[in-house]
Amino acid sequence: MKTAVWLYLFLFVAFFDLHAQYPMLTPFAVSLGAAPSFIGLVMGMYSLTHLPGNLIAGVAVDRFGSRLFIAASLVGAGILLLFQARVTDPWQLLYIRSISGFVLAFLSPACMSLLARLAKDHIHQGKLMAGNGLVHTIASVISPAAGAYLAASIGFSQSFAMLGWILLLTGILSLWFVKEPARSPEEIAELKKKPIVPAIESGKPDSLKEQSSPSRFPWTIFSLPIGMACAQGILAFELPLRGTDAATIMSTGILFSIVSLGALVTLGLLFLNRYLPYSRTLVGLLLLAICYYGLASDWPVPMVALLFVIGMAKGVIFPAMTSFLLQLSGPSRYGRTFSLLSISLSIGSFLGPVAAGAVREHFSPYFLSFLALMIALALLFPRPSFRDNWNPRGPIPLHQEINAK
Repeated sequence: MKTAVWLYLFLFVAFFDLHAQYPMLTPFAVSLGAAPSFIGLVMGMYSLTHLPGNLIAGVAVDRFGSRLFIAASLVGAGILLLFQARVTDPWQLLYIRSISGFVLAFLSPACMSLLARLAKDHIHQGKLMAGNGLVHTIASVISPAAGAYLAASIGFSQSFAMLGWILLLTGILSLWFVKEPARSPEEIAELKKKPIVPAIESGKPDSLKEQSSPSRFPWTIFSLPIGMACAQGILAFELPLRGTDAATIMSTGILFSIVSLGALVTLGLLFLNRYLPYSRTLVGLLLLAICYYGLASDWPVPMVALLFVIGMAKGVIFPAMTSFLLQLSGPSRYGRTFSLLSISLSIGSFLGPVAAGAVREHFSPYFLSFLALMIALALLFPRPSFRDNWNPRGPIPLHQEINAK
């Protein structure tokens, strides 16, 4: 349990440092002379270089463990932030952010894998994962306002340097305080064992065989994380462009914190988990699209209110989306499913800022957010399979285990 507490502490520091950069990065790039389209490229490249990192991390963490990857990712990110504090050219910022995206792609898979291995049973595992989400959300509530205050008080370079030293120190300390549990002989044998796929008995109904077929997995569901990440990337790109003076930077940090506060409200509504994930996803997605349309159309509604509702919608969608994927995939496909989820989020995070930088001279980028979310909503048209295997208190259906390859 001590390892879990230390891991939560280090995760909080890491997420705090990363989210504190949101209100600073765009004004910093503007101060270097970067155009809006180039700023979108800088933000997008960070997400694009996540892709190879995610692909490598999925295999490397399972083979070599999590501890070294956690430390290396934090130390590497801290060193890169120290370099970022000294950049004098937009291209230098692009190079550093691109490398940062690759380095930090190992942090989340390594932490999640270690938390899962610390669990004694499925209930304990769920509590550990919930703790990770809570730590992430609390950090994202506090850090944007703190980052904006730092930038307004001591400037961009000093702020990046301070955050870099904090990350560097955290990574070094993690080598001493994060202990990785030894692999049991059963776990080693399970990793080496090839999955055996039992034959389906001839007495099974044809309808069950068709439902069980892996080919029936609705791949269009991954339009949801792409659309979500695209809209979120556009918001992270557009909000800081409101101004570069100290007062505006401070207010931008507060606005990012308001989004996280909205998410924290709905994440705390645990009774929502009783409802069908597909239904929760649709309701949250529609609410999110309406809010972005309101931002694009300049509705006579305070921006604070719209951003708070955007956060509430995100707090509904992300847990529902995870449950939805688990419902449709089955236990033996969890690894590949979450790998594809991470890749989809990285693709959307790349497309959003790049597209926003390209169109903001012609129309509001928030229209692109609305369009991306409505496309995802249209692709998630109702299917009977979206209700299959949903029993919140029941065991995992056997046919998922049989057919998941």
